[in-house]
Amino acid sequence: MPRHRTAHRVTAVLVVVAGAGLLAGCAGQEQSGTPAQRVSTWVASTGGSGIGNVEVDSRNVDQALAHHNAPAAIREVCDLLSNDAQSAIGDLPAPDDTLTNQLNAAYVDATSAGDDCYNGASGDTALLARSAAERVRLASLLATAVQHIESVTGHTPTTNTTQPQGNGDPFGGGT
Repeated sequence: MPRHRTAHRVTAVLVVVAGAGLLAGCAGQEQSGTPAQRVSTWVASTGGSGIGNVEVDSRNVDQALAHHNAPAAIREVCDLLSNDAQSAIGDLPAPDDTLTNQLNAAYVDATSAGDDCYNGASGDTALLARSAAERVRLASLLATAVQHIESVTGHTPTTNTTQPQGNGDPFGGGT
């Protein structure tokens, strides 16, 4: 795929984030209650699974590269990382500005990591190295966002990609 793919994705990401900010006034349940309740509702509805999808995708890229998978298989997991990051950007804004900014940075980084990986899958070591560095930074950015969720809610969020069981608690027994 041509290098212009990255520029188009970054432009799309910026447009989505700007649009999400305009639509913040139209948000649902996550806009009522205490800050902890708003963040908890957002995590339960879409935010947690978005974080989880990007985390899993990033690890899958690492696995595909470590196992020296064929370029087509590597491109597939790299493309999934970019696509899931863009989908997660669509879940923003979170009901907390700091969390929104942290996750936006992580998801933009994930999009770049996926694109660099995709474009380097045939053996471009410079692009693969840049993607690896972006994925390391991504893990740190996501960890910071999860820590922020914990500080706001007092609970460890579940970032599983499936809906929580039982009473729908997004923190699934966290402390």
